[in-house]
Amino acid sequence: MSVPHIRERLQNPFYLRDQPNLTQASGWIDAWQAAPSAYVCRARHAWDVREAILFAAKHRIRLVVRGAGHSFVGGSCAPDSLLIWTRDMNGIELHDRFVPQGSRTMPEPAVSLGAGCIWLEAYQAVTNKGGRYVQGGSATTVGVAGLIQGGGFGSFSKGFGTAGCHLLEAEIVTADGVVRVVNKDREPDLFWALKGGGGGTFGVVTRLTLRTHPLPETFGIVHWKLKASSSAAFKRILERFVAFYAENLFNPHWGEQAIAGPDDVLELVLLFHGLDSTAVRLIWQILVDFVADRPEDYIALNEFVIETMPARRYWDEDYRRALSPYAVVGDYREDGNHDKKWWWRMDGPLAGAFWHGCQSCWLPQSLLKAEHQNTFVDAWFAASRFWPVSLHFNKGLAGTTHKVRAASQETPMNQDAIDAFALAIIGYAGPTAYFGLSDGEKNEARVHRSLIDRALKTLRQAAPATGCYMSECDYNQTDWQQSFWGPHHAALSDIKHRYDPDGLFTIHHGVAAGM
Repeated sequence: MSVPHIRERLQNPFYLRDQPNLTQASGWIDAWQAAPSAYVCRARHAWDVREAILFAAKHRIRLVVRGAGHSFVGGSCAPDSLLIWTRDMNGIELHDRFVPQGSRTMPEPAVSLGAGCIWLEAYQAVTNKGGRYVQGGSATTVGVAGLIQGGGFGSFSKGFGTAGCHLLEAEIVTADGVVRVVNKDREPDLFWALKGGGGGTFGVVTRLTLRTHPLPETFGIVHWKLKASSSAAFKRILERFVAFYAENLFNPHWGEQAIAGPDDVLELVLLFHGLDSTAVRLIWQILVDFVADRPEDYIALNEFVIETMPARRYWDEDYRRALSPYAVVGDYREDGNHDKKWWWRMDGPLAGAFWHGCQSCWLPQSLLKAEHQNTFVDAWFAASRFWPVSLHFNKGLAGTTHKVRAASQETPMNQDAIDAFALAIIGYAGPTAYFGLSDGEKNEARVHRSLIDRALKTLRQAAPATGCYMSECDYNQTDWQQSFWGPHHAALSDIKHRYDPDGLFTIHHGVAAGM
């Protein structure tokens, strides 16, 4: 196979998913670089996982657990290890009336997903075929098991909560080789830990059952990219947007991003559910008029776009191609393994990417109060002078419903996530390191990392004491126990000690027994 052909395949996240020796990220500067395990257990059943765990425990072999392989910090790979690869554990079962084992709760609609499933497969089954919704990740190739154990945010989390808070039951193989089915009534402490305590930490999850929801009538997107003529005008549009968001979008209907960059460009990529185009246009008209009245200050780099679609067609490849031909990329390998597999074009650069840096912090909803908005805008603007700063509104649960908030509080996640209106993410991933990196490329990555760190430090002037999201944060996070879990870390450590006293499952910045 030619080098160009190999490079093309390494840009295909489905190809990466199908290789036991590859991961979706190829490394992080001065931290880790992808390397294949010495041995692989290609598990097809919980009993395969059990045998691999007992073998590793007996011979004191490093274990690595991998589903889809999306860990930014290298949790999906390690050299000189035994990899438990759950790729083939991809069964899906829809339930009209699911009751967890040993429970007397009322039956409810749910879906059971094997640990090797990705969210595209879950959505195709639950939404395309079943006409319901399951809360999961936004990228189609992200693994179900890893996302849930990390807490799990998706584009519509402001309306539905985290993926973890909808976990009804899980099958997991623990360090003693026991296959356990856990839920709110059976081993509830371990069950609680799996809703955000970190993947590959308490055992190997082999199956998960999640609550499903009535499907909204519509999903949609607003996309607008504005270039300011000066830094002063740019700061004014940030001020106006924050006020506009607080007044109109701070509710369960809206999620995704607003990105402010050093080039004085504000890009808005906002997703919504349950609204029609007329309602959305009325909501946004005040901001559209603000820009239109100031032609000397702002140039629209694209037309103001509103796309609304039937929610049931959101993950339908044919429909998406007809609506926006360039929005999706299909998996068209010549081996015929391309049965409606696709990814969002905007996620393409993450396939095999090498991380130069990634920082995040929760932004408390108090910053949206009128008296605090200027403080926040000053920090957002100043941070954007170093590196683009993206506000992910769906990754903070303030503004959601009381029901979603209550469910989210029954997970181990830091309370900062529940009290935040958004998660700020500042990061960059460059081209793959699978072909090696030159000294120049390494130096460039270090420069980028420095700018990213300076941007986060500047933004922290508005949110000095909040935590960060464990799945999208700095590899070198120093206060990670508090940042990820807050006061819940002590309870997670106790659970870890009971189920894995010898530390068979070890990951970077993972809960450790007795810590």
